[in-house]
Amino acid sequence: MILEALGSAVLGLVLAWAAIHRLSHRLPARTLVFATGVAGALFGDFVTHTALGPGSSIGSLLGAVIVSTASLSLLLRPATRLRRRSATA
Repeated sequence: MILEALGSAVLGLVLAWAAIHRLSHRLPARTLVFATGVAGALFGDFVTHTALGPGSSIGSLLGAVIVSTASLSLLLRPATRLRRRSATA
């Protein structure tokens, strides 16, 4: 179980690094992105390990990747500013 948690934390770091590398202009501070990636991966591992039970390491790591990706996607800002038109225009 310790190796599974370490593996999911490493996956979270890798996903966060990839997000920073590809989308740095749309993300907040690096420390927040790395922390969110790792926390999301650990939470996803915990939830899927609880749901699937012991002995399903691949499923738990897949759940870690999914939840980490979803958590990182919540940090994204819009690429351009939204223009609001007035109701009378």
